[in-house]
Amino acid sequence: MTAKLKSENAVVLVTGPSGAGRSTAINALEDLGFETIDNIPISLVSRLLDGPKLETPLALGLDIRNRDFSPERVAQLGDDLAERPGLDHQLVFIDADADILIRRYSETRRRHPLAPNASPREGVEQEVTLLAPLRAAADILIDTSAMTPHELKAEIAGWFTASASTHMALTVESFSYKRGLPRGADMVWDCRFLKNPHWQPDLRAQTGQSDEVATYVKADPRYDAFFAQLLDTAELLLPAFRDERKAHLGLALGCTGGKHRSVAVAEEFGKALANKGWRVSIRHRELERRQAGEGTGL
Repeated sequence: MTAKLKSENAVVLVTGPSGAGRSTAINALEDLGFETIDNIPISLVSRLLDGPKLETPLALGLDIRNRDFSPERVAQLGDDLAERPGLDHQLVFIDADADILIRRYSETRRRHPLAPNASPREGVEQEVTLLAPLRAAADILIDTSAMTPHELKAEIAGWFTASASTHMALTVESFSYKRGLPRGADMVWDCRFLKNPHWQPDLRAQTGQSDEVATYVKADPRYDAFFAQLLDTAELLLPAFRDERKAHLGLALGCTGGKHRSVAVAEEFGKALANKGWRVSIRHRELERRQAGEGTGL
């Protein structure tokens, strides 16, 4: 998964309905080294690009709060960017289900920009209809309906972290099968065959990040052979994916609750890959959700 921006002379347009997570996406791009400008009037973009050549990629946030915003103007901006020699560009659309957007507005008690004196539902429905042409034209579509802010940032990083680099980034992630497979997982391993610390009263409240739980999981007689196979698979496939210029690879390990076994294996697997020279980010989906109190806050 990669946005394939070819150089620093690149512009990413980020749009989507209010409440879907566009601001979070913009902040994530800024953390990745993009110069970011949110809510810039569309009429000023050409003047901005007529200046000195970009030294870093540029990310522009565009939504209905822009005073001259319209899908037609954004589409025309895309056409104008395509005519600029040597300038690469992408349109990123951050989306979410209408019911999710309505719930987010209700939770924050915000007024919708398109319906400040009406219910959030009315504003959301108007905006979804208005933005439909941009959603259809997007180069990258990200649905945040089931994402936390951390997950959205990781998704953005998956698309853009290595866009100007030949190095492949890895995410090793633990998860619970009860909640389904992680978004963006390229390879998945099931850890539910290992001895479950949940049934040990002194370990139940701990996580796979603790030494006690990790030791218990590794004591399973099948663990060593399983982990050796994990590393063998990685050593075989990761160089091949890198040679295919894949920018990001998601490696997921699951168990029943996503708290003990998969966490312990993911920690060990991620550290082993990092020791072999790979760029690795270790994440634990269910632990992050518990820490965030199941809130989205996008």
